[in-house]
Amino acid sequence: MNSKPLVQSRDPDLRASHAALLRAAERARALARQTGTRLIISYGGSLRRVAPEKLGVADGSADGGKAP
Repeated sequence: MNSKPLVQSRDPDLRASHAALLRAAERARALARQTGTRLIISYGGSLRRVAPEKLGVADGSADGGKAP
């Protein structure tokens, strides 16, 4: 496995992949809020169902970035 940071990759798609994943996650949170659908989020190695009203805005965590 290559341990170089993604920003140092020669592949432009790979360099842009992190930002694309962040955009996709934000879109999923927005859609969950609009439809009242719970999201399944991996947190600390376990899966959690998070209600849309508990979704954090900046980081997507249900607790605003604080540990449970």
